[in-house]
Amino acid sequence: MAQVLLTHSYHLPYDAKQLRKMQPYTPIGTLYAATALRESDISVAVFDSMLEEPSATFAAMLEQHQPKIVAVYEDDFNFLSKMCLTRMREVAWEIAKAARAVGAVVIMHGSDSTDNPALFLENGFDYVLCGEAEKTLVQLCTSILNSEAIPEIEGMARLDSAGSLVQNPQRLAKNPSWSELSRPSRDLIDLEPYRAAWTKAHGYFSTNMVSSRGCPYRCNWCAKPISGNKFHLRPAATVAEEMKQLKREAGVQHIWFGDDVFALNQHWMQEFAEEVTKRDAAVPFKIQSRADLMSEQTVQALKAAGCAEVWMGVESGSQTVLNAMDKGLSLPAVIVARRRLKVAGIRACFFLQLGYPGETWTELQETIDFVRETRPDDIGVSFSYPLPGTVFYERVRTQLGQKRNWTDSDDLCIMFRAAYTTDFYRVVRDALHAEVASWRESEVSSETEAHIDALWRRVDELESVSRDAEALSPEGISDFASSAAAPVEQLVQLRGA
Repeated sequence: MAQVLLTHSYHLPYDAKQLRKMQPYTPIGTLYAATALRESDISVAVFDSMLEEPSATFAAMLEQHQPKIVAVYEDDFNFLSKMCLTRMREVAWEIAKAARAVGAVVIMHGSDSTDNPALFLENGFDYVLCGEAEKTLVQLCTSILNSEAIPEIEGMARLDSAGSLVQNPQRLAKNPSWSELSRPSRDLIDLEPYRAAWTKAHGYFSTNMVSSRGCPYRCNWCAKPISGNKFHLRPAATVAEEMKQLKREAGVQHIWFGDDVFALNQHWMQEFAEEVTKRDAAVPFKIQSRADLMSEQTVQALKAAGCAEVWMGVESGSQTVLNAMDKGLSLPAVIVARRRLKVAGIRACFFLQLGYPGETWTELQETIDFVRETRPDDIGVSFSYPLPGTVFYERVRTQLGQKRNWTDSDDLCIMFRAAYTTDFYRVVRDALHAEVASWRESEVSSETEAHIDALWRRVDELESVSRDAEALSPEGISDFASSAAAPVEQLVQLRGA
């Protein structure tokens, strides 16, 4: 029995792309919420829908625990939760329906519900908690469990008796003490299915943790509905101790740090490396960071702590596009970071984004050329995705149709007036992925060379017939400077080392 049953709405088998990758990670944001409840003496259970089929198993959990409250508390550290996928939305509504059927009060928290509280309230939820919600979740659950009148709570939304939306004037809750919380309550879920899935697919067991929350940078396409531009950093010794525990007690062989931006604080990074070394806690780990944070000292500290892979938000090989994104990043900084990481023996990987407004064939080709010049160890390619609360969204909102969210992580459809069609960007993505993958081969076969050439020829064939004339008009690209472009045909020439 538990007073509160926590869950989340991401289910791996509903996302074909992630199912193929088979890299499941625990819902660490949900587990931090469980920790907050426990520290306030509220009994809690967790239904982890990552690898479990939600409907049938969730019904059994409801029967087992008979909770007074069910909270769908999304993992704010999971980029998939931040994508506000419609399949997740549908799962959340199914959970709400099942919970209400047994008389539970139903609470929702997540990026999508923060952007669209009325939509979730109209689909079965009693309350939506917006922002950094661990403390407000405790506050709301305490009032419900004690049968007290619900107070005004920061970040809370509900419907009044007339069905109208009522939101607290402080729309987003703040939790500056998040970094002081104890470790996420991993004991409330079963790590063995994760271990089995990872070991079968990759030969080792990886799990996730975080050292920080939030990001202070202001890239104008990046949606940050939970923490805004705030940044919270856990003590280095605490993070190192958690690494040691995962290594020795859980048998973890690899860690993914789910921070939005790791290694922001160079002094902290040095201290972290020392604390990890002192505890013999190092295991290979990967992070997400920025190229301009990869100083010599930081790279050496990352190496000492066990870092094996750094994913950097490069986004584009066109400085014009980066400037339009308010990225605050220079391409020379990326080149330096890539070189430093290579010297240190750390894999350097790029996140790339195609289709940003004003990106023409010239800028797109600059990205392709930049990838070839810097030769990252891997790339992740996404398409520009306008989410509420961003400058980008406001810029293109009049162009948006009925569909405003991707269905799953492989949807990647262009929902505004980009320079090219979705199909064209997908072909460019496929060609880039194939070429970068070939660099990892000791010897590229003639079949691989032919496959890559065929993909770039397909790009060549589609480029002229996939253009959006309005997006490519002088008005559509007025904010962008032009530069000379090489012929498309150059793309199909085989790349040298």
